[in-house]
Amino acid sequence: MTRPPFDPATEADISTVSAQLGRPARNVIGIAARCVCGAPTVVATAPRLADGTPFPTLYYLSHPAATAALSFLEATQVMNEYNQMLADDDELREHYRSAHESFLADREMIGSVPEIAGISSGGMPERVKCLHALGAHALAAGPGVNPIGDLALLRAAWSPEVCECLDYAPPAVPPADA
Repeated sequence: MTRPPFDPATEADISTVSAQLGRPARNVIGIAARCVCGAPTVVATAPRLADGTPFPTLYYLSHPAATAALSFLEATQVMNEYNQMLADDDELREHYRSAHESFLADREMIGSVPEIAGISSGGMPERVKCLHALGAHALAAGPGVNPIGDLALLRAAWSPEVCECLDYAPPAVPPADA
């Protein structure tokens, strides 16, 4: 089986992601989206962590500026608006369900984890719960796959077309064994 389209993570990528997150990166299996400068923006994470824990969030937003912008957007209660849009628009709701199925298919190509079968992320396919997860999926899959993730990215005060990496000073990351 072919894996979803993402780059293998290098040691430099893992170091960058760890700095972005402010903690050691866990179980990164690839970089699913990058900043225009090449830095990781979205990581692909194994569906089962090394300690055996099921992890449904395949696409994880790591870029600090993107994370901050989507956090700010969530604070505006825009998720209520998006949930209402889903309730009112049959076509949008079907497109969102297709995004959920696409996400599940991507994760299943990496590995099957029975405990999370049918569970994607971000509230898909029924509601909007986490714009970080939906934006990460939209960035990884490309425009047109996740309609709510696309809407959130368009509305956020951040763009994948503009590098904000140098504006971010990462915290020191403790060693993995600390």
